[in-house]
Amino acid sequence: MKSMRFGKLALLGLFLCAAAALPANAATMKECAAQWQQMKAAKTTGGKTYKEFSKECMHGTAAAAPASAPATTTTAKPAAKPAPATTTAAPSPSTMSKPAATTTEKKAASPGREAMYERERACGKEWKEAKAANKVPAGMKWPQYWSECNKRMKAAGK
Repeated sequence: MKSMRFGKLALLGLFLCAAAALPANAATMKECAAQWQQMKAAKTTGGKTYKEFSKECMHGTAAAAPASAPATTTTAKPAAKPAPATTTAAPSPSTMSKPAATTTEKKAASPGREAMYERERACGKEWKEAKAANKVPAGMKWPQYWSECNKRMKAAGK
């Protein structure tokens, strides 16, 4: 009973020491993230990365976020002149060509890749037949079978 009581007291003491080691002004990760977003919006990060800032914030050494965004010293640029309106009609969807990025044409496989596909299909067929006839060595899985079959077929010139 005494050892159990001693264990609880030791655990309580350890917890209190850990709590005392944290600074009183340390923030939670959520608070630090909100503070970072405010600083980023106000452009007052001071060249720090989020990782650096969060370390400082979690330890309570980061500067507080400004209450209001500081006034910017740059002058506002005049608005750009709107582009002149054109009178040409937009092309119809049937006459428009698709951009190159959205085409679904596939690049033709190289002869070596085609040969590999053929070997893989042939070895797959052999694997299924051998497995159905219980002729696959004990413990052999498809990757090992494929490796051996592929080597054998390459040696045969297929």
